Amino acid sequence: MKKVIVVIPSRYGSSRFPGKPLAMIARKPMIERVYEQVKRVDGIGKVVVATDDERIYDVVKQFGGEAVMTGECSCGTERVYEAVKKESCDIVINVQGDEPLIKAEMIRKLVSAFEEETVVMATLCKEIVAAVDIESPDIVKVARDKKNDALYFSRHAIPFNRDCRNDVKYFKHIGIYGYTKEFLQTYVNLPRTPLEEAENLEQLRVLEHGYKIRVVETRFDSIGVDRPEDVLRVESELLVDK
Repeated sequence: MKKVIVVIPSRYGSSRFPGKPLAMIARKPMIERVYEQVKRVDGIGKVVVATDDERIYDVVKQFGGEAVMTGECSCGTERVYEAVKKESCDIVINVQGDEPLIKAEMIRKLVSAFEEETVVMATLCKEIVAAVDIESPDIVKVARDKKNDALYFSRHAIPFNRDCRNDVKYFKHIGIYGYTKEFLQTYVNLPRTPLEEAENLEQLRVLEHGYKIRVVETRFDSIGVDRPEDVLRVESELLVDK
């Protein structure tokens, strides 16, 4: 049985929504809601919030969660590695701290990708059904090969439907990642790459250096909180789930 640790990277600073991990969603801080969702998954060895802000650290401790303080990191993946580099584990799951609607089934499906021994990194996708989402630069799209490994991630619509065919499918990238502990250490030592910087998508660093990312399709979606107005959308979804 592989040992799995889930890390929730969480920072206070955000250009579009400062302090969003502590934003109240239906009377609970968002970081608490993310933590609760992850704790529903069976077989997880540990769940820990990784942050560089004492306010977030204190709130996690207050609701009974586990948290660690990290130093300055250039991206969420580096913060995840800081949290687990001294831990004994096989698989590390990176759940974004602004995904309060993440479902346990999604995390289980991501973990299952590592049953194939050659997989070193994995993520999720969901088919896009709304045309407006295909064109939105806020929604990252992914194209996959026949083995379900990523070919490319982009904020543009990929593939380009030159002949306006009706059978072309588009897939939204859902920003939850899994890594083997060994590959996570490799990743944080890889230099940044031109495509990564152009699209501002850190997962492109992996592809540009010649590594594979397994992309597992899920039927579930998740609403990330990027702006204050997204809080109302999440609260509406919570009411629907009840």
